[in-house]
Amino acid sequence: MLGPVILAASRSDRMRRLISAAPVTKQVVDRFIPGETVDDILPIVQELTGKGLEVTLDVVGEDITTPEQAAAARDAYLELIDRLKPLELGTRAEMSVKLSMFGQSLPSPTTALDGGPSGSAPAFPAGHELALANVRPVVEAAAEIGTTVTLDAEDHTTLDSMFAIHEELRKDFPQTGCVIQSYLYRTEQDARRLAANGSRVRLVKGAYKEPAEVAYQQKHEIDKAYVRILRTLMEGEGYPMIGSHDPRLITIAQELARRAGRKPGEYEFQMLYGIRSDEHLRLAAEGHRMRVYTAYGTDWYGYFMRRLAEKPANLRFFVRSMVSKG
Repeated sequence: MLGPVILAASRSDRMRRLISAAPVTKQVVDRFIPGETVDDILPIVQELTGKGLEVTLDVVGEDITTPEQAAAARDAYLELIDRLKPLELGTRAEMSVKLSMFGQSLPSPTTALDGGPSGSAPAFPAGHELALANVRPVVEAAAEIGTTVTLDAEDHTTLDSMFAIHEELRKDFPQTGCVIQSYLYRTEQDARRLAANGSRVRLVKGAYKEPAEVAYQQKHEIDKAYVRILRTLMEGEGYPMIGSHDPRLITIAQELARRAGRKPGEYEFQMLYGIRSDEHLRLAAEGHRMRVYTAYGTDWYGYFMRRLAEKPANLRFFVRSMVSKG
């Protein structure tokens, strides 16, 4: 029940100021976001990969309001790639990007994809072309050092644009991945399309506040949809990435992989940095590909609040820390 309240707070400037000012906040944020700069994060990357884990790196920040900020986000990823190059980790260190950071959500009128009449094609944000122009050099640079990029899913209004950019990038860089969310009604159809064309697809439950018109609202419905979608991905031609900390779903994923005849290297598990770290190591020790979603940067607020909303244990951890330090 608290999830929607927390997600609403993630868009509140007043709550941002209150939480950011709390003395305990940095301690708790560090659990999920282990650094603010590339210099901070590279030792974390080396530590994780040294333990047999893989990583996907996210430079946090979504509240882009100018083209200059979008270009700065692009440059932050290019710097990250340049610093990863000497480590020669290849796909063991990939990147995750939110297209809103690259200008997709800049406030402006929407335009139809093909310029046709209203309703004849998806309406994309005017920032769609800017986001594509900014993300392409990141994908190109990642390919040059032997790794790749996954496009994160955001709220449902951005997805047609994200999928179109994904399709465009895959023409030259077929390893480019994308994320789908089981709580959205549309996702089962999206999964069938993506599984058929051999995409790399991360499946998550979803962490944005979505209306009942487009998304399941009950946990059991979201979980059942997750299993249905994951079965489609496992039986398809693509590369499934299981984004979940749920022990039951992890067990189901392994059974679905077995039934589909997939070997451990033909799919992977993904979990967030700071959550169930022992499980990361257990899965890797069993021979599974286990990738840790590791975020860094100074604009951590929206990312942090979604982590609290996703799981009651995360919120309890935060509250206990505030009380004990208050």
